[in-house]
Amino acid sequence: MGTNAATETAKQDRDIDTLRRFVNLSDYPVDKRPSGEQESHVYWETVERVRNQLRGDGCALLSNFIKSDVIDLLREESEELAPEAFYSDNNVNPYVTKDDPSLPEDHPIRFFQHYTNGFVARDLIPDDAIIKRLYQNPYFMRFIADCLEEPVIYEFSDPIAGLVINVMPDDTELPWHFDTNEFIVSLMTRRPQEGGEFQYCPNIREPGNENFDAVREVLQGNHDRVESLTLNTGDLQLFKGRYSMHRVASAKGQRLCTLLGYSKTPDMMGSLEHTRKIYGRVTQQHIDAENQRRQDNLMG
Repeated sequence: MGTNAATETAKQDRDIDTLRRFVNLSDYPVDKRPSGEQESHVYWETVERVRNQLRGDGCALLSNFIKSDVIDLLREESEELAPEAFYSDNNVNPYVTKDDPSLPEDHPIRFFQHYTNGFVARDLIPDDAIIKRLYQNPYFMRFIADCLEEPVIYEFSDPIAGLVINVMPDDTELPWHFDTNEFIVSLMTRRPQEGGEFQYCPNIREPGNENFDAVREVLQGNHDRVESLTLNTGDLQLFKGRYSMHRVASAKGQRLCTLLGYSKTPDMMGSLEHTRKIYGRVTQQHIDAENQRRQDNLMG
C-alpha cells in the first residue's frame, strides 16, 4: 500500500471511530451508506424518514442522535466553552438589517426586537471537540446531504460562523429571524430547565417573494402558522431556516445549542451587518463577500 493510500485509510478509520464513539448508530446508521453496487436498506430507510419530515414543513427532528453514554461529555464540553460567547445586546429586525425610515412603521423591516443571547464562534472551538469532529466528518456530512436531497454539501467558508454554540442564559430568548443559509443543522448540547422551545413558521417566504404581509402578522402576535418543537440534549435537528422565520422562546436555565452551518456551495459567507451584530467582529473575507450580490434577492 502506498503512502497516500495508507494515509487515506487511516483518516477513514478515524472518521468511522468518531461516529462509533459519539453517534447512536443503532437508530441512525450514518456509517452504512452504500457505495458502488452495494445496497443498504437500513441507511436509505433512515434517510427517507428524515426527508419526509423536511418535505412536510422544512423541519426534521432526529431524537437521541448522540449516544446516551456521551451525553454528559457533550454537555460539559459546551458548558466549558460557553464563557467564550460574545453577547449581542441589540435591537434587531428579522433580517438583521438596518432600519429603513422610508417604509411604513408596521413594515417587518422596521420591527425591531431585543436580542439577548450570545454565540461561541467557530475559531474558538477546539479541533478535538465532539461538535467540531462531527461537523467536519465526511460520513456525517454525506448523511446530512442525503437527507437534504443534495448531491454534496460544504462547510461554511466563514471563519467565524460556520460552527457556533448558541448560548442562552436564564430568562432570555432568541427573537424572530431568518437564517443566512438555506438550511441549518442543530445539535442540542444543554436543554434548559423549562421553556426554550424552538418555534417556526414553515416556508413563510420563498426566493423572490418576501411575503411581508404574512411575516407582519406573526410579528404582531398571530401564531396560527407557528409550529413548536422541544429539543432534548443529544437531539439533532435539520431545518430550512432561510425560508422559515423562527425563534427560540424564553427559557429558564441555560440553553446551549450547537449550530452546524453547511452550504450547497463552497464559498458561503455571512453578511457583514449580520456578522458584526451577532459576533462582534468581521474579517476581510466578510468585507469581500459583501460585494457579491445574493442570487435569491432576499433580505439578510
